[in-house]
Amino acid sequence: MASSDTNVLLEMGFEKERVEIAVKKTGGLQGALEWLEANQEKPLDEIIGAANTAETDSNVEPPALKEGEEARSMVCNICGKKFRSMAQAEFHASKTEHVDFSESTEEIAPLTEEEKKARLEELRSALAEKRAKQSLIDKEEQKKNEKIRMKSTREVQDAKEELAKQEQIKAAAAKRQEKQADVAAKKRIQEKIAADKEARRLKAEALKAEREGRAAPPPPPTEHPVAPTEKKVATHTEARLRLQLASGTVMKTFGAETTLFEVAEAVKGENGGQVESFTMNFPRKVFSGS
Repeated sequence: MASSDTNVLLEMGFEKERVEIAVKKTGGLQGALEWLEANQEKPLDEIIGAANTAETDSNVEPPALKEGEEARSMVCNICGKKFRSMAQAEFHASKTEHVDFSESTEEIAPLTEEEKKARLEELRSALAEKRAKQSLIDKEEQKKNEKIRMKSTREVQDAKEELAKQEQIKAAAAKRQEKQADVAAKKRIQEKIAADKEARRLKAEALKAEREGRAAPPPPPTEHPVAPTEKKVATHTEARLRLQLASGTVMKTFGAETTLFEVAEAVKGENGGQVESFTMNFPRKVFSGS
C-alpha cells in the first residue's frame, strides 16, 4: 500500500525525499498529503535533519488512530477549522497567528475517495502555482545575471577598443616620424650628390684652366651665418642751425664745439645786427648773453 501511495505522490510532482519521509511518518496517503501540505514551506535539508534526530516532528501528522484508541480533534475558535492532531493545530497557529484552540470529542472522519481526489488536485494546483512563481523568480534572476554579464562584456569590449585606438595612434605617430626621417635622409643624400657634382665641376674647370695657361676660377663663396651687427652709436661733428632773424631765415652749419657766442658773432659779421638772445622752440628754452 505504501508503495502505491508513494507512486501517487511522485506522479503529482513531489520530491522523492519528501514523499518517502511523509509516507514513513504517517503510514498512509491521507496522512502523507496532510504532512506534505503542512511542511511544503520547509526546506528539504531541514526536514531531513529533523527526521534523523527525532522520531516525529512537531509539525508532522502522527499515524492514523488505531482501532480502540479514543478519537480526538482540535478546533480553532477563531476560524472554526478542525484538526486531527495537536501538530496540525500548532502548524495552523504558526501560519495564521491564531492562538485560541479547544479540544473536541468529535472524530474527524477519514477522507472519502472523492475528497482525496479533491485534496490531491488542490495540492497539485498549489504545487504548480508554487513552481510557476519560482520559475518567474528564476527568470528574473537569470535576466539580472544576463544584464550583469552583458555589462561586464561591454566594459571589457570598450577597454579593448580603447586599447586598440591608442595602439593605432601610436602606430600612426611612429609612421609619421619614420616618414620624416626618410625625407631628411633623402635631402641629405641629394645635398651630398649636389656637393660632389659641384666639386667635380670645379676640379674640371681648374684642370682646363691649367691646360690653357690661365688662372683657375675662384671657388664660390662659402655661405656662413651672418652674425648680428652691433648697433653703432652716432657721433656728430657738425650742427645745422635754422636761425630766424628780423631780415629772414638763415641756415648755417657750425662745428659741434662751436659756442653760442661764436654763433652770435658769425651772424653779426654776416648781417651786421646785434644778437641779444637765442630761443629754442622745443623744448622751450631761451639763451641770452646776460
